[in-house]
Amino acid sequence: MKPEEIRTHLFEMQDVKYRDFQTGLIPGVNPDKVIGVRTPQLRVFAKELFKSGDYAQFLDLMPHDYYDEMNLHGFVICEMKDYDTVISYLDCFLPCVDNWATCDLLSPKKAFKKNIDRLILDIRRWMDAQDTYTIRFGIEMLMSWFLDDEFKPEYLKWVADISSDEYYINMMRAWYFATALAKQYDSALLYIEGHILDDWTHLKTIQKARESYRITDDQKNYLKSLK
Repeated sequence: MKPEEIRTHLFEMQDVKYRDFQTGLIPGVNPDKVIGVRTPQLRVFAKELFKSGDYAQFLDLMPHDYYDEMNLHGFVICEMKDYDTVISYLDCFLPCVDNWATCDLLSPKKAFKKNIDRLILDIRRWMDAQDTYTIRFGIEMLMSWFLDDEFKPEYLKWVADISSDEYYINMMRAWYFATALAKQYDSALLYIEGHILDDWTHLKTIQKARESYRITDDQKNYLKSLK
């Protein structure tokens, strides 16, 4: 489909009430650039677009004018299975992302799950980038794929060493460490006991960990004492 045909279809799925609700959740995004297509509909459309094979022109048009077009773009990438293709598209897409919601919808599981050894190298590269949401995406992928069987204590240091004043980077750092406390408690606790993180991320990590059902009451009480 041509990009203008895709945009027309998105407007056909527009839900104005949902648009108005959604704009309140993504500060910094121009409300006039939000069409208001519900996420399940976008996912279905992305699957249809990918299955048709007629998406190259749309993906090559960056950045898109509308928030919903960016999200559709991300969902199409998530349908791809070839790792090299996904990485190529992500490297063009991530620097154009301007909000947390578009960043966090990206989860190319089909390509990533069989390429873990390669993924960790790209995660390291993304975390070393200059763009806010490229860094955030890198941390999120480290959290999603490398806190279980693939975990190494050095990965905690990767996140701890990130120095940024960006709220959406530090919020993801806190989310990462709170999840690490749930999955790799002893290793992650060293960073809290040593107060290695900046004050804001340290406190936010403790808050998020204490809100987690995966953290025991005794652990929560101890974490509270480390504020």
